[in-house]
Amino acid sequence: MQTPYYLIDKSRLLPNMEKIAWLRDASGVKCLLALKCFATWSVFDFMSKYMDGSTSSSLYEVRLGREKFAGETHAYSVAYADHEIEQVLDCSDKIIFNSIGQLNKFADASQGHIRGLRVNPGVSTSDFDLADPARPFSRLGEHDPAAIDAVADQISGLMFHNNCENDSYDRFDEMLTLIEDRFGDVIHKMDWVSLGGGIHFTGEGYPIEKLAARLKQFAETFGIQVYLEPGEAAITGAATLEVTVLDTMHNGKNLAIVDSSIEAHMLDLLIYREPAKISPDTGPEEWMICGKSCLAGDIFGEFRFDAPLKAGDRLSFQDAAGYTMVKKNWFNGVKMPSIAIRELDGTTRMVRDFDYSDFAAALS
Repeated sequence: MQTPYYLIDKSRLLPNMEKIAWLRDASGVKCLLALKCFATWSVFDFMSKYMDGSTSSSLYEVRLGREKFAGETHAYSVAYADHEIEQVLDCSDKIIFNSIGQLNKFADASQGHIRGLRVNPGVSTSDFDLADPARPFSRLGEHDPAAIDAVADQISGLMFHNNCENDSYDRFDEMLTLIEDRFGDVIHKMDWVSLGGGIHFTGEGYPIEKLAARLKQFAETFGIQVYLEPGEAAITGAATLEVTVLDTMHNGKNLAIVDSSIEAHMLDLLIYREPAKISPDTGPEEWMICGKSCLAGDIFGEFRFDAPLKAGDRLSFQDAAGYTMVKKNWFNGVKMPSIAIRELDGTTRMVRDFDYSDFAAALS
C-alpha cells in the first residue's frame, strides 16, 4: 500500500471500546463520541456497538453523526447561524447552546426540542492557554449561576467541558466537586448533564473503578442522566501514520525526510510543540525525522534506531488517530494520507484515497 496513510487498527481500538462499555455498565453514564477529535466514519459501525451516539461542534459534524453513527446525536456549536439552525435541529436529538443569547435567539425555532446550555465552571485541566476553556474572557459557555438559573425552565440539561487530557482521577474529582458546589442548585432542576470529554479513563493504570463510582454518585445525588463525550479516550493508540523515507542528509545531525508533513498530517503536534511517537525509540542511531513541506519547522521529532536510515525505509508514527484526520490539510499540495483499516482478523483494506482532483476541488 502506497504511503503515506493512516492505519486504523481495530484490535487496538477494541480495548478502548471495552473500557467504555464497562464504564457505561458500572456507572450508568452514556458515552458519545466527540467527532471534533475523530470522525472517520468507516469504523463508526464498529464503535457504535460500544457507545451511545455522537456529539458535534458544527452543522456538518451533527449531520455526519446522524447519518453514520447509530444512537443519540447531540448538537453543540459555539454559535449557530440563522441559515443552519433548521438543519441542526433536524439532525439532532438534543441541542446545546453556548450562550443564553443563542438560547433566546432560537427559542421559537427550537421549541419542543430537547435543549441544553453550556456552562463554564471557571476551572480546567489544560496546560495550554490555547486550549483552556476556562481562560480569562472565555467565550465557551455561561459562567453565572444566577443567570443560568433564570433560564432553567427553558432547558433540561447542562454541558460542562473543562477536562483536557486529564489523566488524574483526583483532579477530576476535585473539579466535579467545585461544579457541584457552585452549580448544584440549578443541576437539581435538570434531567441530564454532560461532563464533556478530556477524561483519559482508558489510559493504562487509570482508576476506572473510582471514576465509575463517582459518576454514579453524581447522577444519583442530582437525579440526572450523566453523559461523557470521549474523544481521545476512545481512540488513543488505535492508529498509526505510515510513512516512507525519501531522502537522508547530514547537517550537524542525521536528517531523514519522509513523504508526509507534520503541519499537514499531524497538525496538533506542531501547534502544541510536541514530538510524534515512534516505538521502539531505542538504538545507537539518532535521527531527526523531517516532513517534506517547505516549512523549516516541519519536523516530527528526533528518534533512535538500530541502524542508519536510508531512502525506502518505512516508519510508523504512533497514536495518530485523534485530531489528525479531522485536521489534515493541503499545505504545499502535499498528498493527503490515505485511510486504511486493519480488521480484527488481520486483513487490511483501503477505505479512502486522496488525489489531485481532491486537491483541486478544495480550491477554486
